[in-house]
Amino acid sequence: MEQKYRSLHIKLTPQRLAILSFLDGNKTHPSAEEIYRAVTKKFPTMSFATVYNTLEALKNKGTVQELKIDNDKRRYDPDISSHHHIICTNCKNILDVHKDFSIDLSEDLKQGFELSGNSIEFYGLCHKCRKHH
Repeated sequence: MEQKYRSLHIKLTPQRLAILSFLDGNKTHPSAEEIYRAVTKKFPTMSFATVYNTLEALKNKGTVQELKIDNDKRRYDPDISSHHHIICTNCKNILDVHKDFSIDLSEDLKQGFELSGNSIEFYGLCHKCRKHH
């Protein structure tokens, strides 16, 4: 496990490795609080600051994306490939949408920006929430 993350050039403490392990392949877009709850089962003395600081370090290294699509809390996505998200407006479940959308912005809409990417968010009710409405 440690070998996999050496290239990040961050100190790989057992706590950080537990956070990295939790995120590895995780598709739930967890919040810092959810990560904290999960890793403190193995490391009960770990502080929330350790989780948050590790996520900030990983974000700065480009290993996780911070999603600001949930107004209540920041979510983290270890999938750094170009993709979009679909969000349930009721339960806040977030799923990946791996599809390219061709959107051409005219020069007047770009307002002088040189575009480097985009992110599209889709909203609605997931199948579980639709059953209960």
